[in-house]
Amino acid sequence: MNDIRTPPRKDAHTGNVGRVLLATGASDRLALIHKDRSVTYGELRHQVEGFAAGLQDRGLSRGAHLGIVARNSPFFVVAYLGAILAGCVAVPIAPDAGPERVEAVIQALGIRDLLVERRSLRSLPAGMDHVRVWTDTPVDAPRVDGSILDLIATGEVREETGPDDLAALMLTSGSTGEPKAVMVTHGNIEANTRDIVDYLSLTPRDRVMAVLPLHYCFGTSLLHTHLLAGGGLVLSNGLVFPELALDEMEDREVTNLAGVPSTFQILLRRSSFPERELPSMRLFQQAGGRLAEPFIQEIVKAFPNVDFYTMYGQTEGTARLSYLPPERLVDKLGSIGRGLPSTKLEVVGPDGRPVGPGEVGEIIASGPNITLGYYEDPVETAEFFRDGRLWTGDLARVDDDGFIFIVGRGREFLKPMGHRVSPLEIEAVISELPGVVEAGVFGVFDPVMGEAIRAVVVIQGDEVKEAEIVRHCRARLPEYEVPRDVRIVGWLPKNSQGKVVRAQLPRAFGADQGGVVGDSTSPLMGRGLG
Repeated sequence: MNDIRTPPRKDAHTGNVGRVLLATGASDRLALIHKDRSVTYGELRHQVEGFAAGLQDRGLSRGAHLGIVARNSPFFVVAYLGAILAGCVAVPIAPDAGPERVEAVIQALGIRDLLVERRSLRSLPAGMDHVRVWTDTPVDAPRVDGSILDLIATGEVREETGPDDLAALMLTSGSTGEPKAVMVTHGNIEANTRDIVDYLSLTPRDRVMAVLPLHYCFGTSLLHTHLLAGGGLVLSNGLVFPELALDEMEDREVTNLAGVPSTFQILLRRSSFPERELPSMRLFQQAGGRLAEPFIQEIVKAFPNVDFYTMYGQTEGTARLSYLPPERLVDKLGSIGRGLPSTKLEVVGPDGRPVGPGEVGEIIASGPNITLGYYEDPVETAEFFRDGRLWTGDLARVDDDGFIFIVGRGREFLKPMGHRVSPLEIEAVISELPGVVEAGVFGVFDPVMGEAIRAVVVIQGDEVKEAEIVRHCRARLPEYEVPRDVRIVGWLPKNSQGKVVRAQLPRAFGADQGGVVGDSTSPLMGRGLG
């Protein structure tokens, strides 16, 4: 290959991480593969720089919030990297979020420009006269101001950012149940990305199968790491047809598969994955929740020559906070490992001091990948970001060798299909139905989803049926937030203040009998992670 580029030194911050990520790849090497389209690094740089220059020409530069509503595609990549390179703040939004949630994000973050793939226009709320909409391809439709082609310019991109400037606002859920935006800087992304590239030993020869959505911090991290390494990404949108995905991994000579627990569970239980050769594969990455140990052992047995990395992360830590080296997988099975090279992880007790071996405490993280907190939310920022450290809310113990084992999760978040979900949001949607008195939501272990959502609902009379609750949730929520199991109950446990004690819900309603269980052939089960 010609035009081999040398990545900047670790201490050589250029100021704009968009330029850093595009600095390594050889111009004629493939950066992106999506269906029948391939994009080289030379083409990608040209497209990103032209888009960034066009944004700046229109006055969209440092600090402007630019929403992106798109599935995994070259359009998403150009929009995301171009926004960052221009000095804008990229705001990736799930394309299946629904009009109400998109509108809430637009209002909360002051978004005035949206980049939307044509097929996701239906996700937009009505009456958005205050927002300009740009699509991936030209389309004659109401509310559309033009396409990304109208935003391309030929001028030079002005450098207007530094490591401490915002690069992205990554959406997650806060403890109130409202959407939260984590403030991620250029320096956060560069530090976390370099650490991951180092411990995975990524090179230009690596190519990842990107089935995780790029709007999710784990998926975005795959984009960052493989671009920085000069490697490639095969862009997919979940595991709708697992066998076809496996065929593509073989045909495209994929070296790296990353997923949340359900990614590997679906492949193990609904495809020929364990029997495949996958001759180019050299590593698996798993994060986004606990993958049961029998699944890990099954994968390792089926692919003894492929390294399996178990990792732990949070959006508030840019992406990843720790990893378990593959050579320690056998003797430390179940551990999230130890902190990344630039990330310090501690497990502390109520007094803030590190716990002893075997004792349980909260995981605290510090390092250059720890983000600035939640956008315009000083209360939650002050609660979880203290003294430059991230208080994760996850409970863990440490063994004699310093390896960390999570034993519980704080903040009452659920993780179906690897997505972090607030139960308050689902409870609010259920409570919209006439006849619902109150609702409680909690997680139960599921061999495919990792954690499934169970809803217990108190109703008035017999006005509401379980199936009706599922239908209502499916119309209002992304599929991964729809309860897989709904039970009508007569009461919910409360404290002296009359508040539902969510911690008691699994004890009271955790048995596996009764209720209406979600259909295993539902769109969620068929669509996988898309």
